[in-house]
Amino acid sequence: MRRSSLLLCLFSFLAILPSSFSARPNVLIIVADDLGYHDVGFQGSKDIPTPHLDRLAASGVRCTNGYVSHPFCSPTRAGLMTGRYQHRFGHENNPVWLPEDTKQGLPLDQTTLPQLMKKAGYATGAVGKWHLGAHPQFHPMKRGFDEFFGALGGGHVYFPDQKAGAEYTIPLNRNGVDEPQKKYLTEQFGDEASAYIQRHSGQAQPWLLYLAFNAPHTPLQAPESWLEKLAHIADKNRRTYAAMVCALDAAVGQVMARLDATQQLQNTLIFFISDNGGPNLSAKGAGNFTDNSPLRGAKGMVYEGGMRVPFLVSWPAKLKPGIYDRPVIALDILPTAVALAGGEVPQDRVIDGVNLLPYLTGEATGTPHESLFWRSQGPQGIHAMRQGNWKLVHLPGGKPELYDLAADIGESKDLSAEKPEVVTQLTSAITEWEKGTSTPVFGGPREGKTKAKKKAKK
Repeated sequence: MRRSSLLLCLFSFLAILPSSFSARPNVLIIVADDLGYHDVGFQGSKDIPTPHLDRLAASGVRCTNGYVSHPFCSPTRAGLMTGRYQHRFGHENNPVWLPEDTKQGLPLDQTTLPQLMKKAGYATGAVGKWHLGAHPQFHPMKRGFDEFFGALGGGHVYFPDQKAGAEYTIPLNRNGVDEPQKKYLTEQFGDEASAYIQRHSGQAQPWLLYLAFNAPHTPLQAPESWLEKLAHIADKNRRTYAAMVCALDAAVGQVMARLDATQQLQNTLIFFISDNGGPNLSAKGAGNFTDNSPLRGAKGMVYEGGMRVPFLVSWPAKLKPGIYDRPVIALDILPTAVALAGGEVPQDRVIDGVNLLPYLTGEATGTPHESLFWRSQGPQGIHAMRQGNWKLVHLPGGKPELYDLAADIGESKDLSAEKPEVVTQLTSAITEWEKGTSTPVFGGPREGKTKAKKKAKK
């Protein structure tokens, strides 16, 4: 009798376990690198075909006022991984490729998204570009990921055996072990992400996959097959860049097809963003091959072109397709994912992101953020903030600039002289926000070059 009761309890537990897990979505975060605001079809591009990303946009919510928390690479990723303005913990520059340096990376006292998802019972995997520290203590598998395949630095060559600097030619890394590159890198990352999805199909345990492409970041290298299809683009640099975007789109399509084939698409929450705006490299002789129109500025700037990005959220089982026009930011990814996982965000620190789901479903009618802030180059550097439709930009040595984004998305008309009271209000808000920030922990490439030279002399 007792044995029958125990078996009944066991069978009852097993019966409810899959449904309790399946109610929680898988989470897929796709990050492009240096993608121009206008360089995908759903953003209006006419010369770069991106059918798979366009289909993803049509299936979900396109956030037309979507931002990242920094105008260049690594700090944006640090903010995404923690749900916090990275200025709160000093990750304001790109870490230099110095594997012996224990400071050049995401500080170890910061709790990460994969750690929180793992605690909530999720499998966690990462594929692609890391760029959050070269020292072994910063390895993705030390920061909450069960699996990792990708490039640990800030970029990589796309074809095997291409020549470049040390950081861009290091072996790829699989779960802490070096591995040679096998094919065009964007395609290889697509293969690895698809394989991860396949391995975790049919299982009760939900999963998180962070898929961070290094495309279309330089070096400009693209498969000949894509270059041939884009022969209508006359400028060589623009054509190569466009081919890299097309290869990225194809890899996303491969991943989406695998989700569909394994019957996981409906219950997978998908985010798609770029880590910052497209770069303007004309001063370096490469040509301004990205298109951030109708925005002003580019990567590295706190005008809209630096950190306003293509921003998609899809969850077919729960979200109706449409457009959401209130400001959102990549910091929101962590609290959204953790809430849907049934987990909890840290209570011992400020979490700046918010759970977007109530806003995207219409359950919450307010705005996710009253204000958004940006800073680059430390407390004395570049500042910007957005409050409602007002945008304040303050460059070192210059006077504050004020723009009405509702009427002037291109930030062409400075209204600071006409609205001094708004300038005062927003400047005070920046000053208050600054109280919760710290100075940069590491100085970025310039500091790194100095350290590298000292190391070489020894």
